[in-house]
Amino acid sequence: MRTYKKIIIALLCGLLGCVCFGAGDWLMLYGDTAYSGTISWLTAGAAQIAPWRNNLAMALAFPGIILYGIALFVIGELITGEGRQKVYHYLITFSLTPWLCLHLFYIMLLYGFAWMSGNGYASAAIPVSEAVFFHFSWLVLVSEVLMLPPYLYWGWLVLRGQSALPQQMALSNPLIFYLALKLITLLMPDSAFRLAFTNGLMSESMVLWFGSILACLRLHRNQKLRRT
Repeated sequence: MRTYKKIIIALLCGLLGCVCFGAGDWLMLYGDTAYSGTISWLTAGAAQIAPWRNNLAMALAFPGIILYGIALFVIGELITGEGRQKVYHYLITFSLTPWLCLHLFYIMLLYGFAWMSGNGYASAAIPVSEAVFFHFSWLVLVSEVLMLPPYLYWGWLVLRGQSALPQQMALSNPLIFYLALKLITLLMPDSAFRLAFTNGLMSESMVLWFGSILACLRLHRNQKLRRT
């Protein structure tokens, strides 16, 4: 009972973290989707975003990453075997810092782009922003390499029956949800909604993941949690 309540509370924290990060993702880019450079998210709308929006998007990331951390660490108790739990916790630890790092990278880049666009440097805004992005593009790859392993490992353990969840819950994974939502965005018309939704895909995928685990635990409360 205590384990059940703790995990439920942690998952609710995770969902609140999704709201924090998701709101920041939408604040960063919701606007006119027209663009003239090679990077599709350096849009006319991004050039007009008020500074407070980027500030708020960054500020929301701090409670967001804490709430994510609470959920991600606690649901590790659903994994059977102390050794496997430790591996999962190490992977989660390594993944949270690059998540915040990427968020900061994009917000700083978008703020600089908007500032130059509105303060007499409009002609330089796109080439400078693109130069900064491509120069530091390795950061995106390294961050993703560190961010993805815990979810791959989680899915592998659930699929092998090494968790308190049914094995079919291996399909409930933020990476699978991300790919599914990405396919959906390809069918959406070009709009501010589509741009912001695409920017927030990972947050929206985490909502589906935490929500599905929450629903599964409520359905299998008596039978499955005894294994943890």
